[in-house]
Amino acid sequence: MYLPWPGSRLSLSILLLAGVVVAGCGGQGSSPAPQSSPPPTKKKSAPGRRVTSDGSAQRAENKSSPVVSQPASPPSVEPVEPVADEVAQATPPRSALPVRIPGLHEALHAVALDEERIQAHGIRKLSGKHLTLYSDLPPRPEIEELPGIFDAAISQWAAYFQVPVAATAEWHIVGRLMKDKARFQKAGLLPESLPPFGHGFNYGDHLWVYDQETDYYRRHLLLHEGTHGFMQKFLGGSGPAWYREGMAELLATHRWANGKLQMKYSPRDRKETPGWGRIKIIKDEVAAGRGVMLSKVLRFPPTAHRQVQPYAWCWAATTFFENHPRYQQRFHQLKTEAAEVGDLFSDRFYQRLEDDWPAVRDQWQWFVLNMEYGFDVKREAIDPRPVMPLGDKVVEVEILADRGWQSTGLELAAGSQVEIVASGRYQLAADPEPWWCEANGITIHYYRGRPLGALMAAVNGPNTTGLTRLAGLQVIGAAGSVTTAQGGVLFLRINESGAGLSDNKGTCRVSIKRTDGS
Repeated sequence: MYLPWPGSRLSLSILLLAGVVVAGCGGQGSSPAPQSSPPPTKKKSAPGRRVTSDGSAQRAENKSSPVVSQPASPPSVEPVEPVADEVAQATPPRSALPVRIPGLHEALHAVALDEERIQAHGIRKLSGKHLTLYSDLPPRPEIEELPGIFDAAISQWAAYFQVPVAATAEWHIVGRLMKDKARFQKAGLLPESLPPFGHGFNYGDHLWVYDQETDYYRRHLLLHEGTHGFMQKFLGGSGPAWYREGMAELLATHRWANGKLQMKYSPRDRKETPGWGRIKIIKDEVAAGRGVMLSKVLRFPPTAHRQVQPYAWCWAATTFFENHPRYQQRFHQLKTEAAEVGDLFSDRFYQRLEDDWPAVRDQWQWFVLNMEYGFDVKREAIDPRPVMPLGDKVVEVEILADRGWQSTGLELAAGSQVEIVASGRYQLAADPEPWWCEANGITIHYYRGRPLGALMAAVNGPNTTGLTRLAGLQVIGAAGSVTTAQGGVLFLRINESGAGLSDNKGTCRVSIKRTDGS
């Protein structure tokens, strides 16, 4: 089933509507179905907006005022069901003009910082090439190294956003790392015109970060706010809420070891990212029946990030598109459109994905329903295959042990029955030694209540429940049958975590034949 988009009627999942407001950052943070929704219309742009002949938004440009990021947290995710006309009327055109906070711009630029006053309030200055950081924290290595970590991030931001490193040479940002808020207020480092925020805030070439309980999350927030600043400076903006906060989360998730910084890091264990908690948030939300459709994430309003959950969903969305081989290139096109803060940004992205949207929807749901550290989006990506009806002949296919769901290319009619027989041995792990497995799986080790490595099947296709039919899987093992209540394409895989596919090797040979006699 398709996901909704502006102009279509919604079911259980509202496309949250938003005006342009400032935002800040923060927050640490059975398979219930994500909220369902019916197909989108084939409209090529959302109501109330215009697109030029080259597909770009008609908008005013003004890159002199900074766009700010906001305190972290989303709006209520309670479902509402407006009709299509209500959506159209409630979504006026939005300007891409950056937001200027009254009084803040003037407060930051009217007078130079009073260094004597700052020192008198127990705040010291740490200097790097690209970051001057004021902090009231006592000296220790984890604090003193922060300007150097920020400097190390510059080349990685530049490489990702395709900005010449030479263009960043003179860029400098002023940061505040705060334990005692009152000190910074008295020292003139926390203007009264600054909106309240939870953990971090960026405004142009200035950022503020409250101290955190873990060294990791302190660095993460500094890199998160730095990403906002970099995008605003060199891209002219950072897009709507989901992209702005998603990109900051994607790039700030990092590994820091032996003096080397690795941004855009995919943690394999929660111990690598103490205090971050994005994966736990999604697992908890899904377990509570509050899974969020991708279309809703792409419509988070700027006010969404006053709570922590949207940070996790935006991180998940950017991680999904960044790592999915079929959608990555289209996602990367958004870097050149970051100056657009309105809904046209997401509309264009949807248009590029529209023909693939049923597959996008299924794979997004599988991703969030099976969320865990180390989930390998690339290996879980489903390669499309030409589809043909299963005839009377036996069909032989091979299923790779190191990939997720794989289409057999066989379409099964509703009410049909097929017999599946599997053979062969394949490897499930390599450390400390190879684990060899056959299609019945390894019964001394289970994954999600089923033998690890067992052959599994699902029949996927259009549905009316909102939940991907890949979630309605069944164990086949060495031999079994599938009876289809609804028609669809037969998919197969071995039972393995999305984080455990990379060290698998080999294939499972599968024979498929009809047994319904029709």
